Amino acid sequence: MIRWGILGCGAVTEVKSGPALQRAPGSALVAVMRRDAGRAEDYARRHGVPRWYADADALIADPEVDAVYVASPPSSHAPLAIRALRAGKPVYVEKPMALDAGECTAMLDASRDAGQPLFVAYYRRALPRFLKVRELVAEGAIGQPRRVRVQLHRTLDPRYADSAALPWRVRPELSGGGLFVDLGSHTLDLLDFLLGPVVEASGEARSASGAYPAEDTVEARFMFPGGIEGSGDWCFCSDARRDVVEIEGSRGRLSFATFDEAPVVLEAGGRRQSWSIPNPPHIQQPLVETVVAALQGRGDCPSTGETAARTTAVIDAILARFRNAASGASTRAAGPLG
Repeated sequence: MIRWGILGCGAVTEVKSGPALQRAPGSALVAVMRRDAGRAEDYARRHGVPRWYADADALIADPEVDAVYVASPPSSHAPLAIRALRAGKPVYVEKPMALDAGECTAMLDASRDAGQPLFVAYYRRALPRFLKVRELVAEGAIGQPRRVRVQLHRTLDPRYADSAALPWRVRPELSGGGLFVDLGSHTLDLLDFLLGPVVEASGEARSASGAYPAEDTVEARFMFPGGIEGSGDWCFCSDARRDVVEIEGSRGRLSFATFDEAPVVLEAGGRRQSWSIPNPPHIQQPLVETVVAALQGRGDCPSTGETAARTTAVIDAILARFRNAASGASTRAAGPLG
């Protein structure tokens, strides 16, 4: 049995991940931590968790906690993960992995030095819908992949109207950027899983709405192994909601959504096929099950620190000009990824 402790039992842990740690075979949630002691105690009571803490180091030191799930905002991912790894405990950390690629490197170094594994919650790598997409690509249903197009649009959330009380997801010092970092990272990581690591990336970003300092509009170009070209259009102050990924190949095309529960559609050979594959009730559970299997030595997890660090490096490359302009640093075009 892998006994888990959660650092940061916020909204993401209520349905998506906390119950997944309780329901995955061979897994148990035994402790939670939040700086607000009352809210930590309330979470533990509602979810039937035996112990709660208001101090991260106390949970990490708990001898009955075998592995640590870091579910706090990204600004604390690296320091908390590194402390847990150095304490000899495997870590599962929320996405994005960290604020930037430099922090990812520090986390990977700590994992390697401690001899403890590091996993990241890019859970779409284990969802049945996207495993179907991967299967179709691998079996040549569209021939040789040639081009990828991504479009994700959202209307401007009213929560961002008060500049004095912005949610952490659009505060770069806490999140690493805006909703492109928070949501766009899912698609970029999924494409890494489907087509291989991005080998080159660049982009332009801006705050078109002016509602918050982080980017809300991004246009990007990227390339996968074998010369597969990709382009992306993310806008979080749009007139309507749009969510589509298209992979064009030499003999057909696949389309699907990253977030919406839309069907996977294959158009090839003059035929159109579709598969409607719903998400599980606790969306992180399939990935959590692979994490537990890896820790028990009976399987592998598809989302590791190494794979997630690649996604953060792609984000850094796409946002390089925008971040440099915001900081007053000289701009430098992004290019090949190392």
